[in-house]
Amino acid sequence: MDAAKAMVERTLLIAPFSGIVAEVNGEVGEYVTPSPPGIPTLPAIDLINMDSLYVAAPIDEIDAAKIRTGMEIRITLDAFPKRIFKGKTRSISPYVLEQAKQARTVEIEADFLDPMENGSLLAGYSADVEIVLDSRQQVVKVPAESLLEGGYVYALQPDGHLERRKITTGLSNWRSFEVISGLVGGEKVVTTIDREGLADGVEAIVDTAAKNAEVQ
Repeated sequence: MDAAKAMVERTLLIAPFSGIVAEVNGEVGEYVTPSPPGIPTLPAIDLINMDSLYVAAPIDEIDAAKIRTGMEIRITLDAFPKRIFKGKTRSISPYVLEQAKQARTVEIEADFLDPMENGSLLAGYSADVEIVLDSRQQVVKVPAESLLEGGYVYALQPDGHLERRKITTGLSNWRSFEVISGLVGGEKVVTTIDREGLADGVEAIVDTAAKNAEVQ
């Protein structure tokens, strides 16, 4: 009797926490075994705990040394473009990831600060994470998409022609760069730098709808 009971218990998978079954990877009659140490294998069941959603994001290795657990972050989701969610870093990877043709990055994980927001979120959403490592007020800045390799921009001259100009940048994020020298507030720069025919001295027509082209 005890042997039969033990055999039945071996057919049960007991979840370590309550959650929602997202996917069943096993098949009827298939044997399931634990993953060997250091060798990740596909789980029999993907279980999601909606009470502990978090964000995983790659951070450039240059900034990784400045990040600490417990730092507040801003999270934006493509599904909610007009909302900014507050979060806090909970872990920082101890190693650097190297991806082909991309910068080396360190992965961090961050929790949402307001657990009440979890009810409107789904696991698997794409997200952007912004960590404020430093800030300055009343500075000149340009859109990130206007900056060329080597620190150059195309600035619009009063006569309507473009000038390829070297600038010195300071603080930056994925949206904009601080300008330390080379531009003044109110000047206009080209943001469509992949456009054919773009060169120093060519005549340009200003797109009045492109408000982000103005140096702020």
